Amino acid sequence: MRFRPSRRAAVVGATTLALLGAAAVPAAAMTSGHSAKPAKPTVVLVHGAWADSSSWNPVMERLRHDGYPVRAIANPLQGLTSDTAYVTSYLATIKGPKVLVGHSYGGAVITNAATAVPDVKSLVYIAGFIPAKGETIGELAARSTPALPLIPTQVPGGTEVVIDPAKFREAFAGDLNRTDAANLAATQRPANTNAVTDASVTEGFRTIPSYALVTRQDKAINPAVQRFMTTRAHARTTEVDASHAVMLSRPDAVTKVIEQASR
Repeated sequence: MRFRPSRRAAVVGATTLALLGAAAVPAAAMTSGHSAKPAKPTVVLVHGAWADSSSWNPVMERLRHDGYPVRAIANPLQGLTSDTAYVTSYLATIKGPKVLVGHSYGGAVITNAATAVPDVKSLVYIAGFIPAKGETIGELAARSTPALPLIPTQVPGGTEVVIDPAKFREAFAGDLNRTDAANLAATQRPANTNAVTDASVTEGFRTIPSYALVTRQDKAINPAVQRFMTTRAHARTTEVDASHAVMLSRPDAVTKVIEQASR
């Protein structure tokens, strides 16, 4: 006797086969030799003195557009020793490969924090300080002339300094328009003098590939001083005509160096 399945049984059987076939596709893909692209590293941005995390906004927009996960850590600016410990605590919460980017004084912080956490792929110095072991930011800053026009204020934690708002644009952001520079001057975050007197204790650039962007129109860190530090650190260096506020005035150039380091 010949068995003739009902129409409903035939439909159910066909559907089951289709589902089994679909389930087999991922397994076939896994054995076809085509592996997924590795995830891009997290770019961690650390600002310097007289700035804040929002200074990275134009750069963050470009990095996110290109598919990079981004974190901008608030640097306390209370001293190299304590700031390094603070930033290291946040870096420890970020899983996977990381690219650390430091602007100005933030460069000293990433230099000291980089070896304390795993998976740091590269270091990027944006018009950044790159201190050697035992060296202070004050010693490096003294190489730049003229000195920044700083105004000190006594606070419970010691002495903090800001750039004279009337001279901020000339000293820090000469290639920004007057309105943007005035806003930065009004919102600048004070830096404790411990930031320039604490000695650096670690040289992350000795074991981690380093990249640098030198700003030729910089009045805060003389370009010659930047070149001295990048050469000593054997950093792959790019130069650009920009002020110290390069992440705001030339975000495309900054992003390009970061993505180069990420690859």
